[in-house]
Amino acid sequence: MNKLELIATLGEQNDLPKAEAKRIVELFFDRICDALAKGDRVEIRGLCTFKVKSYDSYNGRNPKTGELVHVKPKRLPFFKPGADLKMRVDGSNGRH
Repeated sequence: MNKLELIATLGEQNDLPKAEAKRIVELFFDRICDALAKGDRVEIRGLCTFKVKSYDSYNGRNPKTGELVHVKPKRLPFFKPGADLKMRVDGSNGRH
């Protein structure tokens, strides 16, 4: 499912105009992105947790040339599935 499919499903299942469904989905995603940009953790119980992991700088190698390359420190989003999501994907709770 992509973002457009999510918007369409939300609108259809809740009798919302497409524009309203789009606004809701974009608001939801924007708030998650804003929280992560500030370094906050986002937990959606039963579904997942998003957090930011910080990585120190290090020296790596360019795979094409073998040349040493300095990689700057960075912060990247990290997704951790919740227990309910894991069970649904695995099919172990009878729901698919």
